[in-house]
Amino acid sequence: MAINKLRLGDKKIFDKYLAFEKHELSVYSFANIYIWRKFFDIRWALINNSLCVFFQDKIGTFLYLSPLGKNRNPQTTKEVFTILEELNKNPEFAHIENVEEKDLDFYRELGFRCELKAYDYLCKRVDLAGLKGNKFKSKRSSCNYFIKHNDFTWERLLLKDRSACVKLYNLWQKQRQADNPDRIYQGLLNDGSVALKEALDNYKALGLQGVVVKLSKEVKGFTFGFELNPDTFCILYEITDLSVKGLAQFIFRSFSQELKDYKFINVMDDSGLENLKKVKLSYHPQELVPAYIVRN
Repeated sequence: MAINKLRLGDKKIFDKYLAFEKHELSVYSFANIYIWRKFFDIRWALINNSLCVFFQDKIGTFLYLSPLGKNRNPQTTKEVFTILEELNKNPEFAHIENVEEKDLDFYRELGFRCELKAYDYLCKRVDLAGLKGNKFKSKRSSCNYFIKHNDFTWERLLLKDRSACVKLYNLWQKQRQADNPDRIYQGLLNDGSVALKEALDNYKALGLQGVVVKLSKEVKGFTFGFELNPDTFCILYEITDLSVKGLAQFIFRSFSQELKDYKFINVMDDSGLENLKKVKLSYHPQELVPAYIVRN
């Protein structure tokens, strides 16, 4: 069995195996795997015709997704855990992350423990594009304020915007850090900066698409993401200058209006942070999509 180090050229292989089933969790995307390669030694192997993605850091090694194949194979799962137990000094660290709810019975019947990890927030695109009704009144008001008080341009995000987007993220990060001293949150902001550069460096190859908002020719907001499945687009980043009132709400609504081919917008998870959870819930998601961890 060959264990391969993740490379950009592996996207075709990943896309093939990811397409065997429809996935709702944002992690089931090559783009949302590849951008974390500065934090993990990411490797993959084909085990019994299933694609298995291993993440390794200083703590240990785990399987990042359920094995991807045409069929669920108990033998594949057993082989995966044998590999993980050999690679980890502490066998308790051997686990599979980001297991989808539809697969829980399969693992439970094999005797594995399943525990809730997090939720992705899945919103109806028409809700985000229209912001109709009383529940979106404040969002709608913020959008109108931005439009009324600013002379702006709305453009496709291109490679030439990379440095401006990184510069804006650095500003946004400082603004966020000033408002929230939580150590975990500060760490996530730093991680997000590294992952953003990885995404922008490989923007076209990863199949990302997005937009920028400029004021006086300066990028003050950007957002981009990827197609998760034929019905769902995932927002990977949405960054704005927080001093520009209403811009965050405006760029989210306007980008949702452009994504007419999709029924849903996945805005990812909240990283266990209450402030982020509050923001995502304020857009009244249609569904919270659970992700689970599976252990022996």
